[in-house]
Amino acid sequence: MKDVVFSLPGEALGTAISAVLLGDFNNWDIDKAIALKPHKDGTLKAKVKLEPGQTYEYRFLLNDGRWVNDWAAQGYVHKQHFGIDNSVITVEEELLVAEKKTKTRATADKAAKTVSKAVKKVAEVVKDDLTKIEGIGPAITKLLEQEGIQNFRDLSKATIKKLKGVLDAAGSKFAMHDPKSWPKQAKLAAAEKWEELKALQQELVGGK
Repeated sequence: MKDVVFSLPGEALGTAISAVLLGDFNNWDIDKAIALKPHKDGTLKAKVKLEPGQTYEYRFLLNDGRWVNDWAAQGYVHKQHFGIDNSVITVEEELLVAEKKTKTRATADKAAKTVSKAVKKVAEVVKDDLTKIEGIGPAITKLLEQEGIQNFRDLSKATIKKLKGVLDAAGSKFAMHDPKSWPKQAKLAAAEKWEELKALQQELVGGK
């Protein structure tokens, strides 16, 4: 149940001095009428516990016998049989609103984490100058990068079969290259063992 405050401005009283609240929530039963209490600002108010998600019709009954509507009602419904309008209120479903906000927040948090991981992953990708490997030039470097081989570490873990496949797929111009020594060279480069790499490359002929 949710506390709903009904308010009637003092000027609506006219010559009356008090008012009660009647509506669907008390079956319009005068014996169950809810008295409005006067406040310092001149308004009369009553707090009623109502079911969230439900719509209620209501009116104020003044002590001089006159019925008046809520000037600030959400809406009004015409009762043709009686030739009058009743005030209408629909109680907001707080729990559903809270759940929706929580779900939206959770979705936003999940999206933020996904973006964060993606950014981190991109940031972790380090490109090395693969042309430092004997037998690899700018054109082959581009081919390898397209296959996800971005640095010395990637190249050191690549199989000869995969490297040969990349070269063969690029055409005869590239298929003539022999990548057998590339992973070994890349392993030394990744470990920054430049002297050992230089010695190995001096033994190689065209990267073979």
